[in-house]
Amino acid sequence: MADRRGRRPARAAGPRPDRGGGWTGTEFEVTVGPVAHGGHCVARHEGRVVFVRHGLPGERVVVRVTEDRHPGFCRADAIEVLEASPSRVDRPCPYSGPGLCGGCDWQHVDPAEQRRLKAAVVREQLARLARLDHVEVVVEELPGGPLRWRSRARFAVDRTGAPGLRRHRSHDVVVLDDCPITVEPAAQAVLGRSWPGAGAVDVSIDSTGAVTTSRLDRAGRATSSRVVRPGGDLPEEPATRAERRAGGRDWEVEGTGFWQVHPAAADALVGAVAEFAAVRPGETVLDLYAGAGLFGGALAPVVGETGRVVCVESDPGACAAADANLADLPHAEVWQGEVDAEGLRELLEELGTPPDVVVLDPPRAGAGPAVSRLLAGTGARAVVYVACDPAALARDVAAFGEAGYRLAGIRGFDAFPMTAHVECVALLVPR
Repeated sequence: MADRRGRRPARAAGPRPDRGGGWTGTEFEVTVGPVAHGGHCVARHEGRVVFVRHGLPGERVVVRVTEDRHPGFCRADAIEVLEASPSRVDRPCPYSGPGLCGGCDWQHVDPAEQRRLKAAVVREQLARLARLDHVEVVVEELPGGPLRWRSRARFAVDRTGAPGLRRHRSHDVVVLDDCPITVEPAAQAVLGRSWPGAGAVDVSIDSTGAVTTSRLDRAGRATSSRVVRPGGDLPEEPATRAERRAGGRDWEVEGTGFWQVHPAAADALVGAVAEFAAVRPGETVLDLYAGAGLFGGALAPVVGETGRVVCVESDPGACAAADANLADLPHAEVWQGEVDAEGLRELLEELGTPPDVVVLDPPRAGAGPAVSRLLAGTGARAVVYVACDPAALARDVAAFGEAGYRLAGIRGFDAFPMTAHVECVALLVPR
């Protein structure tokens, strides 16, 4: 293995920990323990927890402490592998590794093992935060392989105008000439040129191959955008809409607006949501955090003209896209509003009748206990929860559990290969 090197002499123990970060920069040997949420594994040294990046469970490694701000734990990189895991592989990206680009967590891990590690994290979060032991979780592979899957990315720009990605837990920019997990035309649209004066650049590539770039200033405000279509010699301005294909339908979204970054993820999630929701003709479906209407659009044909699908989204641009995307489905409605406790109370009152099925796809922070309890109070026969963060999912599952619902099923999807992120779809039903 590229990371397996000869054993160094044992290092002296680092200084005793203190609140001032006494271990930062020190090196010592540890045996790597189980995977944890956030792209690292857990080790112990002199009574303290060490969160280790670039290691694997069971490995013996030399670590260098990169951050020590808490008396109980520190953060470290595995800088030398003394006893390697069978699941360790050579990194396909030259910018991945200790002290380099922070965009990926698991480039050194066999893809099948990556999925097992992600499943272990989901199980651990459900056990620790929702007190659900022995939940069976499988993280499913998506078509396309572990590279060139990212269809949307944000690249940082340094003070010289050079684009790249930031180091882990740092504002420093690692300048890149390629990003192997990003679809090549999208990567080269940003990394193949200089961006003087920009703070970052958003890029996306749609189902037609059109590449949209948006320049952001250092406050994160978009200042200009353009789109280059396949075969086009010159960019068109401004970029307004991108085309996507999922669930047997064509979708329009804002040029760099939210959409699943993995080309196969939207179809996989639509299939899982439809399976768990199992909607019936005439039912009422509430689709929260609806974005461009992906899930509502998939379920509306099933509930039929006697049913009702209400898609709720706070972003005006996404609402406009959802209106256009669902225009051929008169029983699908788009409501603009915040999905918080106050907004949800008003929404449920205006809805008139309680929903039969609730679908929610909240941001990374989750729906939160107040929203979860309100949704449980509707008595919906099925709540289908789409989650991009296992910890937020587990916290909300716990809130639903306290309000009378149980976890009846869960599927995981490897929608972010080479990273620690995992997408989950969970089914909650009344006890």
